[in-house]
Amino acid sequence: MSSEINHERRRFFGAAAMTLAAAQLGFVRPASAQSKTAGPAAVSTGEYFPGFSTELVKTRGTTIHVLRKGAGRPLLLLHGYPETHLTWHKVAPQLAEQFSVVVPDLRGYGDSGKPHGGERHENYSFRAMAQDQVDVMRHYGHERFLVAAHDRGARVAHRLCLDHPESVEKACLMDIAPTLTMYRGTNQEFATKYMWWFFLIQPFPLPEHIIGLDKEFFLKEMFGGLNKTPGAIAPDVMNEYVRAFSNPDAIHASCEDFRAAANIDLEMDKADDEAARKIKCPLHVVWGTRNTVGSLWDVPATWREKSAASVTGRALDCGHFLQEERPQDLLAELRQFFS
Repeated sequence: MSSEINHERRRFFGAAAMTLAAAQLGFVRPASAQSKTAGPAAVSTGEYFPGFSTELVKTRGTTIHVLRKGAGRPLLLLHGYPETHLTWHKVAPQLAEQFSVVVPDLRGYGDSGKPHGGERHENYSFRAMAQDQVDVMRHYGHERFLVAAHDRGARVAHRLCLDHPESVEKACLMDIAPTLTMYRGTNQEFATKYMWWFFLIQPFPLPEHIIGLDKEFFLKEMFGGLNKTPGAIAPDVMNEYVRAFSNPDAIHASCEDFRAAANIDLEMDKADDEAARKIKCPLHVVWGTRNTVGSLWDVPATWREKSAASVTGRALDCGHFLQEERPQDLLAELRQFFS
């Protein structure tokens, strides 16, 4: 009995010490805390996004930081983890010559709002994030639009296609297989190479505390492992990613994103499968030949299981960050698919 008591005492004091450390790092907030407004962007949009306007758009759930330019058919670009809108800087200006391009930071990322996650992290579900983007596009008068999305943004786009089929004309999803498919197909190789899928979902404040001890190291290790094209991400661009990610609220929000994906989002995906609810718009998938997803899954096949429409696909010779590693190849794919 005494050993059990001692074990419980160790657990209690260990948790208390971790919580205290998290509080010192700024991670512990009241349940009602919410960042309702976004801070100013550190990157000069004139340098990376020439001619783009910048705005904070109020959605029903938070505030979304948006860049916008162009007068053609509306095209929404969604970034992934642990990036911001900046990941599109090599392709968005060229796309704006043909399309009305909208480039937001997802909720919880960059200079967008960072609401409290909720009991089941529902405020960072792909459903909540998808609703943000519908609200943003309607703010600009776009009821129906094209979507090109990478990584977490592509998972938001998947939910967008299912929850708002009337809004999406075509969608291009980059370097992902469906979330439920990937969790169900987890093996040692995937768990090792995509360890953050299992690390970030751990209960608060464990991942927040560990990441917060050396935010820049964590972020650069992530990019270094996923980027297979040396020099694709310039030092000043990396500095901006570090700037945006170093906000403790951003670290917490990104963990909430992954916690939701392993919890309430999976329930939604299972419900869609049971109801035979599928993507209705034409779908194009692109992935990097040197990244994990393409080596472990037949990417087009996984999406044909989720789609009632045509699915086309192509692999690019790069790692995870297609829009930064192979921007010209990606531009060609997007122009052809959306033409």
